Amino acid sequence: MKIENTIKIIKEIHPNDIIFLKVGQFYHCYGKDAVIISYLFNYTIKKLDSMYDCGFPITAINRIETQIEKLKINHLIVNKADNYEVYENQNYKTENKYIEIYNKAHKYISKKNRIIEIYNYLMENIDNENIKQKINEVEEILYES
Repeated sequence: MKIENTIKIIKEIHPNDIIFLKVGQFYHCYGKDAVIISYLFNYTIKKLDSMYDCGFPITAINRIETQIEKLKINHLIVNKADNYEVYENQNYKTENKYIEIYNKAHKYISKKNRIIEIYNYLMENIDNENIKQKINEVEEILYES
């Protein structure tokens, strides 16, 4: 079974929990969970087929879990190598801040991605004759105050 399908099944049962999936020497989070982890820890988020992926080394899990617990976000730690066995499950019940943090993270990551797209466009067209005009337009916005 593909990881994406397994994550979808787990998320049906735990829709408002961050799922940390241990794959080799890394933990991965997918979909909305990846957005939250990227937002909170400034990790790179990638688009994999139809969902986001955000990974980090297993050595970072204690630091990440400590912060997630401070924020009161439900989470599961699952190991792919052990047939997706759940190693840990933290449930804050009605105090869970998953949706609140996700909403902030989604807005932030969406804006960040737009800025990255603009930067990439400018860099890809750096030798274009019209790029100077576009840079001037951006600078006008930046310095208009």
